[in-house]
Amino acid sequence: MSDAQGQPLLRIGFWRNMRHSKQSTIVGGISVLAVAGLISKVVGVLYKIPLARLIGPTGMGIYHQVFPTYNLLLTISSAGIPVAISRLVAESLARDDRQQAKSVFRQALKLLTILGLIGTILLFLISPALSNMKGTSSALWAYYMIAPSLLLVCMMSALRGYMQGKRRMAPTAISQLIEQVGKVLIAMPLSFVFMKDGDFAMGAAGAMLGTSIAELLALIYMSVDYFLNREQNEPIPNATHNVSLTKKIVAISIPITLGACIVPIAAEIDSFMLVRLMSAYLPENIALIHYGTYTGIVFPLINIPTAFAMAVAANMVPNISAALEKKDSKGIDRASNTGLRLSSLIGMPASIGMSLLARPIVFLLFGGQQYSSVELEKAAQLLEVSSLTIFLFIHVQTTSGILQGLRKQRIPMYTLIFGVVLKVLLNYTLVRVPGINIHGAPFASLLCYFASLVPNLYFIRKIGEVRFDWMGLLVKPLIACVPMGLAVVFVQRLFQNALSWTALGLSVVAGVALYFVTAYFIRLIQKEDLPKRWRKN
Repeated sequence: MSDAQGQPLLRIGFWRNMRHSKQSTIVGGISVLAVAGLISKVVGVLYKIPLARLIGPTGMGIYHQVFPTYNLLLTISSAGIPVAISRLVAESLARDDRQQAKSVFRQALKLLTILGLIGTILLFLISPALSNMKGTSSALWAYYMIAPSLLLVCMMSALRGYMQGKRRMAPTAISQLIEQVGKVLIAMPLSFVFMKDGDFAMGAAGAMLGTSIAELLALIYMSVDYFLNREQNEPIPNATHNVSLTKKIVAISIPITLGACIVPIAAEIDSFMLVRLMSAYLPENIALIHYGTYTGIVFPLINIPTAFAMAVAANMVPNISAALEKKDSKGIDRASNTGLRLSSLIGMPASIGMSLLARPIVFLLFGGQQYSSVELEKAAQLLEVSSLTIFLFIHVQTTSGILQGLRKQRIPMYTLIFGVVLKVLLNYTLVRVPGINIHGAPFASLLCYFASLVPNLYFIRKIGEVRFDWMGLLVKPLIACVPMGLAVVFVQRLFQNALSWTALGLSVVAGVALYFVTAYFIRLIQKEDLPKRWRKN
């Protein structure tokens, strides 16, 4: 679940100019991470298409059985501490205490390096048992190949948290792009080399090794950026406060980590649960193919717009934290509503548009020898429902970021636990029914995120005293989606629902154009959202 960019930026002049750039605005910071995340996710989907054709649904089933375990260990190792770094650094800089900000980073880097090393060793040790428990012993080498990434990403997370706390979002964005492009340029060739005599499991292992190498390249980039952008008179961290500072970082990060673990735990439960439930009435290989179709086609597609969620959440924490440190209630209200409005601006059309275009998207992107027309049709039906989780997921991430900035990091943890419990119960109820099978999983996810979002909004209103702009959150996005939806349906019918790139392209262009024109005229898009050169004086 991470991503990457390129190399013209590796010029000394660029780095020195970046050192003197102003702090990014909320919209600007979100835009940098969102654009990079969106590019990364698109590259990720494009990468998964040839990968799926190369290693097939069986290989993708193995690939997506390994990733939940990796993501869970990665989340345990690194999810909370970068948020804690971002928050504590933002608070320190709001007090103009640069020495404390540097101390936070140094201590967090030590913690993350230790945790990453432990995670890597642990994954190596438990891989044989995990492979057997999941009924796919051939996945062993895939576990081994991805294990080093835990250490690499943990170390990189410290650098990202520090820079985000300083409101420097560009390095994180560029490193994400390096990760993803690295996967394409390295993982695909390695997957091809590893897949001898049609061994799909070794093909998946090659892809995992490519991912580890891509993470190493991203870490090298972040390290270079850090050293080139250090202040000339950099403050020396105060070593006498290391123990108390470590305790503070841990105290903040534990509930955030536990909350962040909930979704990977749910994915890990799915990897155990869905195949086994379907195996009660389907042959095991068919159940694995259904699971591989769901995770190999639907997940990458709905993850494209959710890159925006990570961008908003990453910006909410330092901005809300700094406003809270200054006791700026208006700043908290303004930042919260800006984040939520932008989440709706992107999330709602993404959900509705992808649902309307599910069939042509799936068939055009994933049609090939490895997926049968029956499996593609199943994936399209799953995407029609699953795409609706985009709107909810983006808002869950945004509200979690707001609550973390308000120093109430336990609340998102509890609300996600509640949502995931409901998801597991609904999965067990629906997926075990032969007539529903894998189609029950998207409905369970919808319930999970809705059940998490509602209490998050309640506590933001109560604790942050935020007055929600419901017109900007719900009404205006829905109004703007009406002409978009009509345009998509009209173009599709004009082409008689033909599965062609022309029809899909025109549908997307017409829908997006009408949506943003409508959004601008009803003032869902505000003046400060636009680049300065586009604003009227």
